Amino acid sequence: MAVSGGESLDKLEDMIVRAAESTATHAQAAKDAIGGVIFGQEQVVEQALITILSGGHALLVGVPGLAKTKLVDTMGTVLGLDARRIQFTPDLMPSDILGSEVLEESAGGKRSFRFIPGPVFAQLLMADEINRASPRTQSALLQAMQEQHVTVAGARHDVPKPFHVLATQNPLEQEGTYPLPEAQLDRFLMQIDVHYPDREAERRMLFDTTGAEESKPKAAMSAEELISAQRLVRRLPVGESVVDAILALVRSARPGEAAGEVSQLIAWGPGPRASQALMLAVRARALLDGRLAPSIDDVLELAEPVLKHRMALTFAARAEGETIEAVIARLKSRIG
Repeated sequence: MAVSGGESLDKLEDMIVRAAESTATHAQAAKDAIGGVIFGQEQVVEQALITILSGGHALLVGVPGLAKTKLVDTMGTVLGLDARRIQFTPDLMPSDILGSEVLEESAGGKRSFRFIPGPVFAQLLMADEINRASPRTQSALLQAMQEQHVTVAGARHDVPKPFHVLATQNPLEQEGTYPLPEAQLDRFLMQIDVHYPDREAERRMLFDTTGAEESKPKAAMSAEELISAQRLVRRLPVGESVVDAILALVRSARPGEAAGEVSQLIAWGPGPRASQALMLAVRARALLDGRLAPSIDDVLELAEPVLKHRMALTFAARAEGETIEAVIARLKSRIG
């Protein structure tokens, strides 16, 4: 019996709906599992998960001691990923990240080079205090983040799939640091600000971390399930009104595009990669929330973490006390 085009389309939609419901359940379980170990950072956990579901990388900005390292370790366990950590220092060399070739001699006396992979060959990589490394070392990680492979001695080596970098940056200690260039900042899907937990969360943390038994994370997803979820995110439909909101918001954050006085405040703004990042992030947020399509509320919620590291204010605007957050809030008020 022949199946009409309409019926096959309906079957495809049913498959996507069932896959989305199953994936949303797994993603919510992962969020709960991470929240059971990382206290008082619900928004940080959600934004980090959205970044991973979108297939991107995140920059975590916060003072020391706010469980940024613990978050990455926990996410590795919960998502079933091979997680590693690199402590960035001024003397760190590119080979310390990528790996190097060593000369070996076989039993027969034949010499050959063998590649020893560095810590970048992980599925979830924590780049701790990334702005402490030299620009040369930062750019070595940049290639892996953008191209999903590294080149050592002219030979290409692919990084594992999935591959995600969660980098941390201390906003206070700027002595002996190399600020990340705009090109590298643009590679991060989101900048996630990690703030102090509230009193009740810190109280829970005290009891959990200083007692005889500390809460341990449990796996909620596998690497294969995560890859399937990332593919599904790209298949979720996006309404025209949401696409228009994304375009209007990103384009208004560029100098000359913003209307009125806001245009005079912006020195440089986000490029098309910001639109792509926001498009993926709103889909991932909808899926994490158990919805089959994103809304304008998702766009407004994720505007700041997606845009704030992709734009800068003029010197005059900074002198007058303007902030990136306040400018983005003004741009959002025109959308919502």
